[in-house]
Amino acid sequence: MKKDNFYRIYTAAFLGICLVPAVCTPFVKADPSKEKRQLAKFPSIKTEDNKLNFDFFDEFESYFSENFAFRQQLVNTDGRIKAALTHTSANDDVIVGKDGWLYYGETINDFLRLDTLSSAEINNVANNLRIIDRYCESRKADFIFFSAPNKNTLYPENMPYNYMPSDNKSNLENLTAELSENDFFLDMKSELLGLNSPTALYHKTDTHWNNFGAYAAHTKLMNKLEKSSCGTGNGWYVAHDRLGDLAAMLYPAENAKDMQLHNDYEFTYEYTSRFRGLDDITITTSSNIGDGNLLMYRDSFGEAILPYMAEMFAEAEFSRAVPYNLNKVNENDTVIIELVERNLKNLLYSAPVMEAPIEGIFDISAEKYDNNDVVMKIEENNGLTHIYGILPENFFKGDKYRIILETEGTCYEAFNSFEDSLLSDYKYVPYGFSAYLPKGTNTDNLKITVLNENNGAVYTEY
Repeated sequence: MKKDNFYRIYTAAFLGICLVPAVCTPFVKADPSKEKRQLAKFPSIKTEDNKLNFDFFDEFESYFSENFAFRQQLVNTDGRIKAALTHTSANDDVIVGKDGWLYYGETINDFLRLDTLSSAEINNVANNLRIIDRYCESRKADFIFFSAPNKNTLYPENMPYNYMPSDNKSNLENLTAELSENDFFLDMKSELLGLNSPTALYHKTDTHWNNFGAYAAHTKLMNKLEKSSCGTGNGWYVAHDRLGDLAAMLYPAENAKDMQLHNDYEFTYEYTSRFRGLDDITITTSSNIGDGNLLMYRDSFGEAILPYMAEMFAEAEFSRAVPYNLNKVNENDTVIIELVERNLKNLLYSAPVMEAPIEGIFDISAEKYDNNDVVMKIEENNGLTHIYGILPENFFKGDKYRIILETEGTCYEAFNSFEDSLLSDYKYVPYGFSAYLPKGTNTDNLKITVLNENNGAVYTEY
């Protein structure tokens, strides 16, 4: 009888504990900002068109699994136990390294040199950047491209011992080799490694560089432009006031603050756009002590560098919009594109909005192919005629090629870009093309030529 009572008490206690999260859910709310994602919302019984929502129970299951009471505390505990006992992560987006270092899971292929871009894709990225450079030069504007290195590229020593890179070259290494002789390219990885800084340039529990690392990148950019760098006041001091994004994902119930470096320089620039935060899509600034105009396309790594750049340019625009709108480039502008290493492949998609560079007539011997397998789209976009599509693989011979569009005796170079958002019905291939021609351009009898380096040219008429 005593044994039966024990089982009853044990069962009741177990069921009671299991019911606590469900009972407390209406009263205990999770903080979605800690997980860097939007948690599922409570579903509606009816759809927007006032019909019965037959997906209600599936949506409710998703809602409850992401919002039940004390979920973040349980996730936090699981993360701490796994990190302490097995040195593994409870979150696929976070890698638990040595000495308390955390790394972003999406950088793992770059670190291991797996699933890298092909030689043709690397050359497509390089050619696309060269087209941008020629375009800026035609508008008498300066252009710089640099890639913010992944944290484990600069600090591989704190990665887990069982993560062993292959002998392949990474995307950044291959692209650096391809662009090494181009003046517009800034090898930020080598520049930062060359500092031999006694202070880490990246946060231990965050994806990004800290303020000191951002300032170092700023000085390298300004040196490249032969301009003065922003001041730092009386120097740097340390505070533990940075909530690391990786720590927040792995330990969402904690207020896990990382070390941050600050200086007491008093910035004078002002925001000239409606400013909500450094992650705004577009931010414009003005500075009375700055010189020249800046147009900077950036990602989240651009947040910490933004104040220093804003201070040193009279007018600046910082944009996270894709595709890059280069049609607004004016004479004497400085154009900078910053892209984190893990996203270099994005330069294969979504060609920048800008008039395609005009090339001379190509008087070369070329083999004519039919256009039966050519995918061609033409539409008016941003006040320009956008021509994009996919060419057959047999048009391409080797890894290096340029794509030329000819109409009414004028030749334009197209980006080697696959417009993934516009070609959603097609599988990605490295043979896409995209060009913005002046509005109203006659596209009848369009001639498309693929200039294959050392392997002859192929053309078709569409």
